[in-house]
Amino acid sequence: MKINISKTPVALGEAAAAKAAKVLRQAIEAKGKARLILSTGQSQFETLQALLAEAIDWSKVELFHLDEYIDLPDSHPASFRRYLLDRFISKIQLKSVHLVNGEGDVDAHIKALNEAVSAEQVDLGLIGIGENAHIAFNDPPADFTTEQPYIIVKLDDACKSQQVREGWFPDLDHVPTHAISMSVRQILKCRTIISCVPHAVKAKAVSLTLEKPVSNEIPATILKTHSDVTLFVDTASAASLSEDVIARFS
Repeated sequence: MKINISKTPVALGEAAAAKAAKVLRQAIEAKGKARLILSTGQSQFETLQALLAEAIDWSKVELFHLDEYIDLPDSHPASFRRYLLDRFISKIQLKSVHLVNGEGDVDAHIKALNEAVSAEQVDLGLIGIGENAHIAFNDPPADFTTEQPYIIVKLDDACKSQQVREGWFPDLDHVPTHAISMSVRQILKCRTIISCVPHAVKAKAVSLTLEKPVSNEIPATILKTHSDVTLFVDTASAASLSEDVIARFS
């Protein structure tokens, strides 16, 4: 794992988007297409905006996304389908899109997603890290063993509290209890992973990820086992890191 520290979330987004664009362009040049996984949430705003400004032939990019709440309609402000449609998908012409649908026949939706994402390797995963150090909705203790690409998970209180603080829901009672999430092992199958984690509220999760041993109690620590991961942070989210840790991952 390598760490990239920017002064602001905007600078972080621009740096991450530049690297992401390079990975996607290389895949398109080599294979004529690219496969991309996108995450959502407040921490991804700047990266997605900057990525849209990059010179990429989006007509050759196949898009997957990480997770979605069970039984939450895409008309709800907190829906991740709505998030991606409004902020990203509607602004470009993609080769194809595979959205996670937590309504209706959930088992059938998961089966279709599993078949689609397993067809070939994903070139790039753009993911965040939660305040509880989750990746996707794999809250601690995360399942590090399942080979199923998408799974149903139960959300812990720390995760749900983050969604309330970010303004997606009015209180804990309104946050769904379960979600469909890309599994940890499926995320690790991405050829390249870029993790964008700005803001002071993520400082503890960033320090735990880098300083602690790999553990499913700190799910993001598993990213350190991947051969090509770059963690993009800003000065606020990197505030708890020692000089030794920064040097080790630079």
